[in-house]
Amino acid sequence: MRKPSVKCALLAAMIAEHRWGSPITEENLLSIAAIETGDYPTASELFDELRTAPYITNRGKRGIELNSGEFGTLADLLYDECEWEAFEIKSRLKHYEGWDSHEWT
Repeated sequence: MRKPSVKCALLAAMIAEHRWGSPITEENLLSIAAIETGDYPTASELFDELRTAPYITNRGKRGIELNSGEFGTLADLLYDECEWEAFEIKSRLKHYEGWDSHEWT
């Protein structure tokens, strides 16, 4: 089994811990993500990059959270970049209302 990229590990942790209206801080995300200690500097840089991603809502000092309005974009990224299977994405992004018309890129 291939080790996921740091970005994919961060997103997987965010999806697993996603609570509406509850942003996650960098410290908390890095502590729960499946990354090695040596990957923390990279993860910290990626956390800052994620702040501007369309599928993320930046809450400033409070952290970041998933933008449910962009779950289609997130689903495509998980499929293409993280190599998740479609059934796994559908089961984890349960609140995405666009599955009927979603076309995998």
